[in-house]
Amino acid sequence: MPDHASSSEKRARSLVRVGLLVLLVLLAAPLHAAASESPVVIAYVFPRNRVLQPGEIAARKVTRINYAFALIKDGRIVEGSSADAANFAVLNTLKRQNPNLTVLVSVGGWLGSGGFSDAALTAQSRSTFIDSVIAFLERYNLDGLDIDWEYPGMQGAGNRFRPEDKQNYTALLRDLRTRFNQEEKKLHRKLYLSVAAGSQTSFLDHTDMRSVSKYVDTVNLMCYDYYEPDASAITGMNAPLFTDPADPKQVSADRSVREFEQAGVPASKLVLGVPFYGHEWGQVPAKNNGLYQPGKQVPGAFANYANITATMLNATGRQAGFVRYWNTAAKVPYLYNAGSQIFVSYDDPESMRLKAEYVRQRDLAGVMFWEYFADPSGALLDAIDATLLRQNSVSVSTKPDGAR
Repeated sequence: MPDHASSSEKRARSLVRVGLLVLLVLLAAPLHAAASESPVVIAYVFPRNRVLQPGEIAARKVTRINYAFALIKDGRIVEGSSADAANFAVLNTLKRQNPNLTVLVSVGGWLGSGGFSDAALTAQSRSTFIDSVIAFLERYNLDGLDIDWEYPGMQGAGNRFRPEDKQNYTALLRDLRTRFNQEEKKLHRKLYLSVAAGSQTSFLDHTDMRSVSKYVDTVNLMCYDYYEPDASAITGMNAPLFTDPADPKQVSADRSVREFEQAGVPASKLVLGVPFYGHEWGQVPAKNNGLYQPGKQVPGAFANYANITATMLNATGRQAGFVRYWNTAAKVPYLYNAGSQIFVSYDDPESMRLKAEYVRQRDLAGVMFWEYFADPSGALLDAIDATLLRQNSVSVSTKPDGAR
């Protein structure tokens, strides 16, 4: 029978058929494909030799926990604390609240990296280390390993290092990935492998990150400590998102991300590291509200976000003379007290939202932060969660530089 429908009716029917086909394709796609594109939120959890309580961690607001730190002894991974067994048990119970949560152990750290160069030196030493890793993961029912070697080919905190660390770093991760692939077939579940990477150009000079990125699931880029009181003669931003043209060092998270991408690390494996702490300088002159001015380390200063909010951002702190400023170029806040001549560079919920937005805009793998217990209020994690995981539409203010 001839079709007497109008041309507009025919076009409408055609659009409906196309829409149904698209819907069928989407329904047929494997669910894990969409899940694999979800951003990660990685919490470094560092209990400092105490036993965790189940309610301390907001399990639904993180996708991965990196427990810090296991150590290396005689070429093998070992517990870093007598509380580790109890803490791994607590962390695994959090999967009841969040079935997508994974728990990794992070080995090394600034003070615990002294055994890496020896462990990675030969095929035999790597095999010994990896055997111990597999036994460790099985013993505590963990989902993988985070290598926090600070740093290959560099001394770090007085650690042993060698020129050949560069190729041995890659070899260690290659051998770990090979063994993990074998173990996954036995366990019938994925084992994750990540690295904590220094954000400075010197880290790239001493590693082959293009090759490393082939073997790891994520490169957790530590985009903080660009300025530190014990290493910087002048004040500066602890964790600038963008490069401030006035910054003498010209550093930022954005610059580090771009350098790692240029070095061959795909954006899909880059995780932006953010700090839940700041840095404090004393004896800072008032010029430029203390920014990029000479300063001294403050003995005993511990600028966790919790300490900053409790002593500087509250009413008492403001009455004592602490004023919040906003670095428009770097997109981070800082504090200056003209009376006590104290300068503090830190992050707050506003800068965290901007950093989470940056991750979304650049299609990075996600966010990691050091360290969970630096902000018991949860304000910083809430900002990340709302912007990155829940993807709420957040209007983020970038007001001109000035006090507020």
